[in-house]
Amino acid sequence: MRIVVLDGHTLNPGDNPWTAVEPLGTLEVHPRTSHSELAGRANGAQVLLTNKTRLTEDVINALPDLKFISVLATGYDVVDIRAAAARGIPVSNVPGYGTNAVAQHVFAMLLELCRRVSDHSESVRKGQWTTNADWCYWNSTQIELTGKTLGLVGFGNISRRVAEIALAFGMRVQAYVPRPKPHPGLDNFSFCDLETLFGSSDVISLHCPLTPENKGFVNKDRIAGMRPGSILINTARGPLVDEQAAAEALKAGTLGGLCTDVTSVEPVPADNPLLSAPNCLITPHLAWGTLTARQTLMRVTAENIQAFLSGVPQNVVNAHLL
Repeated sequence: MRIVVLDGHTLNPGDNPWTAVEPLGTLEVHPRTSHSELAGRANGAQVLLTNKTRLTEDVINALPDLKFISVLATGYDVVDIRAAAARGIPVSNVPGYGTNAVAQHVFAMLLELCRRVSDHSESVRKGQWTTNADWCYWNSTQIELTGKTLGLVGFGNISRRVAEIALAFGMRVQAYVPRPKPHPGLDNFSFCDLETLFGSSDVISLHCPLTPENKGFVNKDRIAGMRPGSILINTARGPLVDEQAAAEALKAGTLGGLCTDVTSVEPVPADNPLLSAPNCLITPHLAWGTLTARQTLMRVTAENIQAFLSGVPQNVVNAHLL
């Protein structure tokens, strides 16, 4: 069984070995694979592992030996699952591995924006406290989360974990879901419609998949309907937000802050308007990437391959099409 990893660097940059996968077949790991390299590397493989390398219908149909695809992530939009199903190829993903990592990153960014810990630490190193006339100082308004309202767009596993953390901080939480869900049984929690959520939340965090219908839905009009000075957080997908509109609102001061771990094009291009916007924190799509989360991802990927080899594939995202 030839197993080819098309882009393994982000999962294992050196601290998360492929030990669990190696016994399952002849393993070939590539840190990255360009489109021009894809056919040559994937040809002859029975199992392909991909994170961001796209496997389109044309690619899949050009690989006669391919039997199984395992996505090194939860999202699987990089694979044409219908084309795979037409060939009888199951496609598995790894659900839930980054729930805690992403939820904690939401608050790492939010707390940084509200308290400016790194800015103040740097000011101390530069001597501002040493020469200060008083025993304390702050260079930005210090914002407390207690009593604030957090609005969640989407309510899956990550969003629920964010809600639980927010409630521990003494926040109120409201969430929008496109289809009714049972109440999760959390205190100070409610569901509401999208307009109410954007109009009444102090902090809004996006936790929804990207679809053709919601691309750019956080646009100029949506931002104008937010509370003045409110904060937007995006750890979902960059194209959910109209970045030009967000940058203009940040410069005008109507949007109090933006924390984003994702951008519409990744890596972020030098002309992205958010790079020059004030009160904007941008991290390089690392919310998922704690060592613990990546170790879980590696373990479940090995389990996915083993399950396929045993004839009972698990975490199959195109099972309904096979």
